[in-house]
Amino acid sequence: MARALDLTPAQVVLAFLAAVSPNVLLIPGTSSMRHLEENLAVSRVELDAPTIARLEGAFAGRDR
Repeated sequence: MARALDLTPAQVVLAFLAAVSPNVLLIPGTSSMRHLEENLAVSRVELDAPTIARLEGAFAGRDR
């Protein structure tokens, strides 16, 4: 899914969490300037409803 969206797996997870939990403040760790830029880029990612549904299915039954 990350490849299809041209994102990293971490970006997909962060975008998903932001989409389904808008009241949660995401504070991802970063170890380099590149990671910081990737994390900041997530604020511009908007996942569509089918993508969110697929991710919800992938995480079904797991604690968030």
